Amino acid sequence: MSLSVDIRRHLAGFDLDVSFEVADARETLALLGPSGCGKSMTLKCVAGIVTPDEGRIVLNDRVLFDSAAGVNLRPQERRVGYLFQSYALFPNMTVEQNVGVGVLGASKEERAARVAEQVRAFRLDGLQKKRPAQLSGGQQQRVALARIMASKPELLLLDEPFSALDGYLRWQLELELTDTLRGFPGGSVYVSHNRDEVYRMCDTVCVVSAGKSEPKLTVSELFSTPSTLAAALISGCKNVSRARKLTKGQSLCQLLDCEDWGVRLGTSLPVPEGVTHVGVRAHYFRVVASGAGEKGAAPGAAQNLIPCEVDRVIDNTFSTIAMLRTPGGGLLRYECEKDAWAALGEPDHLTVAIDPADVMPLSDGKEASAC
Repeated sequence: MSLSVDIRRHLAGFDLDVSFEVADARETLALLGPSGCGKSMTLKCVAGIVTPDEGRIVLNDRVLFDSAAGVNLRPQERRVGYLFQSYALFPNMTVEQNVGVGVLGASKEERAARVAEQVRAFRLDGLQKKRPAQLSGGQQQRVALARIMASKPELLLLDEPFSALDGYLRWQLELELTDTLRGFPGGSVYVSHNRDEVYRMCDTVCVVSAGKSEPKLTVSELFSTPSTLAAALISGCKNVSRARKLTKGQSLCQLLDCEDWGVRLGTSLPVPEGVTHVGVRAHYFRVVASGAGEKGAAPGAAQNLIPCEVDRVIDNTFSTIAMLRTPGGGLLRYECEKDAWAALGEPDHLTVAIDPADVMPLSDGKEASAC
């Protein structure tokens, strides 16, 4: 299985310029980015619902779209299954009729057999004669997936399938959809702005920011070592400062001047020439005695001390968040377990340390290549 997407389209507010590949039949690729960045529009272009201004889309060596060659297959010809946010079930049709819509070009007997097969596969027995309004949200999603699978697609496109759900139902449907994706013999492209969903459900991720795609990463790479500001922010990094690269000198770590925090931090990660920011995750900080290095810390960590004034303390559901005022005036978010914070008393000042391996140099992403 292979999917290659390289498309451009002019949109109100920005230009869509997205490139990525899915090369493994078991791969679920996430398009991760904030609302309105072009993720759903990209799926619509792949599905044939929207036509790009230019570019090329190839699925399993079949050209679905090629602006230069004048190729633009109809959605029905693409063999792509699209799970809409709203599920897009026909309200005037029963469950079995909705599932049957996905069976194209088959005899009456084959259609009935494939509908029955998907009804069993998605545990819809007893619901065949019901209409969408009589179903729960979970049942509606299963009907939509059954309809997709009845069409025997080569690729699945999932457009924020849990956006209208919350709480326990969202979690239950996520488990069910994960099982469906694992059993599907083709690749999947999953659109989301929820980093936790992406972390649990996807293998690779392509960050999309203001219509531009960034290089594809594994999910673990995105959360451990994002290289761009957009990737760091969408992956949940709460602490970001403008930064510039300093002369390395004799240190094993590269020093970065963190302008908003008023400190210099060493990093052991590769630093691109175009570095513009630095990021540190809130749970990577450790509290140390003021004016002292940290016993047992990794080499170079002693230089990464930040004396702070406690600005405010926030009691979170399962943790404590402390907002710390840095020497440069910018705030840092430090998060720890409630017991760990209680053990500190009620401090007015804290000195926190960060290991060089956890200091993330970031570029603005403008020079990033395609996925």
